[in-house]
Amino acid sequence: MPNPAREPTFLPLTMAAAGEAGDEGARAVRDRAESADRAAADCWLSLVAGCTSGRQALITSLHDLSEATCGYAGLRWWLGHGSLHRRRVSDAEHRIDDAVREGDGAEFAEAFIGYDQAVATVVVHVQNRLGKSVT
Repeated sequence: MPNPAREPTFLPLTMAAAGEAGDEGARAVRDRAESADRAAADCWLSLVAGCTSGRQALITSLHDLSEATCGYAGLRWWLGHGSLHRRRVSDAEHRIDDAVREGDGAEFAEAFIGYDQAVATVVVHVQNRLGKSVT
């Protein structure tokens, strides 16, 4: 039986931030983050093994998470005041894709750190805008 403490986790900040809020939008982000985290772990194992499988599932999962994040933030904010955050999320998503295509594990890990921080920052920002406490 796998030990959850030893399983790779690629989106801990996002899952924690989305898990703090009980609203539907945050739950959607959390669900997509969990799915993307599983896809990232599978893709990571493929990278370590020198395989190329799992890339498309990961890219699809990341896109779904980015879309859920946009939905949670609100399209108007996402395209307006949140455009800097949108670019950070998008750039990190592309960086992950490039790392997977190149088979670069170090770049993959670094890109995920940036992606996790970017998405979690949006989630916390939305919660602050809505007046929800984030602990």
